Amino acid sequence: MPIFNYIQPYLSRRVYPLLLLGVASGLPLALTGGTLQAWATVENVSLKEIGFLTLVGAAYTFKFLWAPFIDRFVPPFMGRRRGWMAIAQIALGIAIGCMSLFSPSENLFVLALLATAVAFLSATQDIAFDAYSAEVLQPEERAAGAAIRTLGYRIGMIVSGGLALVIASVWLGWANMYLLMGLLMFGFAVLTWLAPEPDSARIQPPRNIYDAFTVPFREFFSRPEAWSILALIVFYKLGDAFAGALSTTFLIRGAGFPPEVVGSVNKILAVIATIAGALVGGSIMGKLGLYRSLMFFGIMQAVSNLAYWVVAITPQSIPVMALAVGLENLCGGLGTAAFVALLMALCHQQFTATQFALLSALSSVGRVFLAGPLTPPLVESFGWPGFFVFTVFIALPGLLLLWYRRKELSRLDQPQT
Repeated sequence: MPIFNYIQPYLSRRVYPLLLLGVASGLPLALTGGTLQAWATVENVSLKEIGFLTLVGAAYTFKFLWAPFIDRFVPPFMGRRRGWMAIAQIALGIAIGCMSLFSPSENLFVLALLATAVAFLSATQDIAFDAYSAEVLQPEERAAGAAIRTLGYRIGMIVSGGLALVIASVWLGWANMYLLMGLLMFGFAVLTWLAPEPDSARIQPPRNIYDAFTVPFREFFSRPEAWSILALIVFYKLGDAFAGALSTTFLIRGAGFPPEVVGSVNKILAVIATIAGALVGGSIMGKLGLYRSLMFFGIMQAVSNLAYWVVAITPQSIPVMALAVGLENLCGGLGTAAFVALLMALCHQQFTATQFALLSALSSVGRVFLAGPLTPPLVESFGWPGFFVFTVFIALPGLLLLWYRRKELSRLDQPQT
């Protein structure tokens, strides 16, 4: 049956475990971010001190600095990838549980230190999980694997974000909610033990720390296409990043929608559309291959930005706004599925942790250093309608780089030798 052909990639024993492992990867993020800020707010911590709490998440930005250690050292159990995942998950269970012992109003500094430890351990889990995902999947499974782990990560964020707030305020209280989340991490360590071992387990790790830090760079930059591939990673989702940088501000201030309506659409429809896009993208990509999927989804990403242009030039309409948000996030999800599969395919299996951490960090350069600072002056120059048209042109360099390296990208669908 045709529909079964689209579901089948997700039924592989190497693919479906990534759903729950993705939940484990996404769960700690909000516990050191929005949820912790909400707890501090409820306990009347000053705004200045709450602002200080945003620094605890810096580990996610700099995780590439210790990724080589994850490549170099092999735990004495469960292999190089699952072993590090399990160690991080058990340590996360302890650290998150310890957070339940302190109150933001009385022990904010201690709580901030524990949150920093949670962020570090969570980033370590992400390093190992990214490497595991890239190594356990066959080339034809990368699209489905990228989609299902994205779905799991989003679920983890919802559990420790919105659901955690409900649990804390209605049922268990803040301390017991954190204790519950810590217990969940111990459960994920069991799931990691049950997950299949990658075929790459036979590959020898780098011989020493020096090699772990230097050889991944030498290997990648020895490739003739290295610099253009790095540029592609920066530019592929740049148009999407510009369109989304101030999308909430546009809908509230530019289009005049009430904040509660925008919040409902963004938090519900946008998440659903992104997940649907990733899952559909994972299924389609198995048929199209990596290069054609990146090109097709990249074009859809760019064109979907015009949905916000439609909102900007038409009379205020909630259905039109909801359709635009849904379409833009659906196409963004399609592009994300293909992009994560690209990062997986680019990594050499001997040092997947280091290369994936570096490439994923590089992929955020455009969003952080270009889209964020440059969007406001562009909006002031072009106005909202002109700005969203311009974002389509911002996406063109990434598509041109994609076409330029089409032969190399087509070869990435083949197994590494």
